[in-house]
Formats: sequence, structure tokens, C-alpha cells
Amino acid sequence: MPSLFRRKPEEPAASVVVSEPESEVGPKGHTPSKRDLGQKTPKRVIAGRRLPEPPAADRKEAAKRLREKQRQERLEAREGMANGDDRYLLKRDKGPVRKLVRDIVDSRRTIGTFFFGTTFLVMLVGFNRNLNQSIYLAANALFFVMLLATAVDGFMISRTVKKLVKQRFPDTDERLGSLYLYAIMRSISFRFIRNPKPQVKIGQAI
Repeated sequence: MPSLFRRKPEEPAASVVVSEPESEVGPKGHTPSKRDLGQKTPKRVIAGRRLPEPPAADRKEAAKRLREKQRQERLEAREGMANGDDRYLLKRDKGPVRKLVRDIVDSRRTIGTFFFGTTFLVMLVGFNRNLNQSIYLAANALFFVMLLATAVDGFMISRTVKKLVKQRFPDTDERLGSLYLYAIMRSISFRFIRNPKPQVKIGQAI
């Protein structure tokens, strides 16, 4: 029979619980935001956005800025026109049909570019009164030959323009006569002074 005065067994020492630092991962795998952790989020810098200019100090500075802005706009417009950007082109040059006509002319060697050289030569001969009469006759004959060749070349270009425009833009409201004149005027201009600049090489298929 157990004694009533028996000492109770000693209880086991309480286990020491070591608290670990809380991880940054919240309950159920949730990661607290930087705002919860007391950190500041750095501001994002949008690339390519220009900062606003500070206000001009006086009217002279404002006028200078205006002139510089206008100069930049003119350069941008000139470059866009030369490269065939439709936003900067004149009304006569705008549209895919006109671009097709330019490409047709620029993809070939045109006799019209030599016509102006021949005309200049004939004028030089005409101003020189000391030359033989036969030279005058030869120069005039060359002029008329080049004029005829330019007319034939213009006719061939117009046929190509008509064919390709009807194939690729059958619903266009552009008048063919206007397109022919546009093509011929471009064909008699030197290639390096054409505007917009040629976008195709000579001999390239259109």
C-alpha cells in the first residue's frame, strides 16, 4: 500500500524553447512586401523620356530656344522628306501609288538624265560664234535625237506605270495622266538631286 507521505516524483525540467528569427516568408509561403518590411521602393526611371526644360530666364533665352526648336523641326522634316516618310512629303509625293511610280523610275537608267547634258552642250556651241557651221548642225542634230529618245523613254516608262498601277492598285483614284507626268518629270532629273531620294537600286525588281 503506497504511503501517503511519499514524495511526489520530480517533474521533468521544462524544455527551453529557442525562438528563431522570423523569416521573411509569411504564412503559407506569402512573401511580405517591401512596404511591410519598412523598405522604400526606388522610383522607376522611364528610359527615353526627356526631362522638362527649366523655364527660360528671359525673353532673349526664350527666343533662342524657339529658334533652335524650329531649326530642329526643319532638319527633321527635310530628312523625313528625303527618306520618303509620308508624314513630311508634299501632297504630290504622298501615297503608295506615288511611291510605286518613283520606284519604277529609280529602278532604271533613263535617257532623260542625259538630255539636260546634251542641251547644255548645244547651248555652249550656240554661244561660240567662231566654230564651224558643221559643228552647229551636228549639235542641233544631237539635240533632236536626244529629244526623240527621251520622248520614247518616257512613253516606255508610262506603259510600265500603267501596267503596275493597275495590277497593284486597281481601286486607286489617281489619274493616270498625272502619274505619267510625275514619272516623266522624275525621269529627266539627275538621280542625285531627286527628292524624295531613290529607295531602290538600278536594276532592282519592282
